[in-house]
Amino acid sequence: MTDAERDQDHIEMLIHSKPQIPDRTDYILGRSADSPLPDILNVGKALAEMGADYIAIPCITAHYFQEQLARGIKAPIINIVKETAAYLKDCDIERAGIMATEGTIYAEIFQEELKSLGIMPVVPSLKQQENISFLIYNCVKANQPVSLEKFAEAAEELRCNGAQVIILGCTELSLIKREHKLGSGFIDAMEVLAMRCIQLCGAKLKNEYSRLIS
Repeated sequence: MTDAERDQDHIEMLIHSKPQIPDRTDYILGRSADSPLPDILNVGKALAEMGADYIAIPCITAHYFQEQLARGIKAPIINIVKETAAYLKDCDIERAGIMATEGTIYAEIFQEELKSLGIMPVVPSLKQQENISFLIYNCVKANQPVSLEKFAEAAEELRCNGAQVIILGCTELSLIKREHKLGSGFIDAMEVLAMRCIQLCGAKLKNEYSRLIS
């Protein structure tokens, strides 16, 4: 997404990927007592000590711990939820559908932020949340083919309930968007995060990413 003509035009990145961090949704829903917070804190502290000016957390469900992380990590954390909601507000969106993990929906991570800006959140029914969870855990995380039928079914329900745009609020859903043509009316929260990383670190954004709603 960076408007770069050479290596030196890109922003410097420090990446710490730790797949062993306990599942965030299982902890939030009480299915596991194994808290992911200590591991996430350690990763954030390590990045800050290495000189990171900003911290970007691709896992949206991990923003359940945003306050604790902000207190424990010296570098500022870009809040993907706040940034996505603010972007939708700037686009005059009044009703936004949410596709995310059970943990993100249950904890109302997006709902609270959207409501604070006057945007009505539209969440999936239990049946469609099961479809979304299947896509996340049984398809993308498991490295299995994606059921586009289940995706379309969940998206259609959100639109029928008034969603003007649908937030792809999970890293795995961003990967589905990357690999498949989903059509119009979606915003990928991961693209919002990438955009803000580029802007905050002083690089230029490509013109094609000036509007992130498909």
